[in-house]
Amino acid sequence: MLKGFKADPKHDNEFIGGTVLDPLSGNVYKGKAKLNPSGKRLTMRGYIDVSVLGRSTTWIRAD
Repeated sequence: MLKGFKADPKHDNEFIGGTVLDPLSGNVYKGKAKLNPSGKRLTMRGYIDVSVLGRSTTWIRAD
């Protein structure tokens, strides 16, 4: 579902350059992600060409 993400050298806890697969439609989108400082929330953004044209989802780690 996620592929190719690498740590952003300019920002801690951010990942860039990956792709996201939408399992419902089968479409692949560019993506970026940000992990909050506590490490419990990951916010993933999938977009087409420009980050403004996209959608974000937040996953919360279950302990």
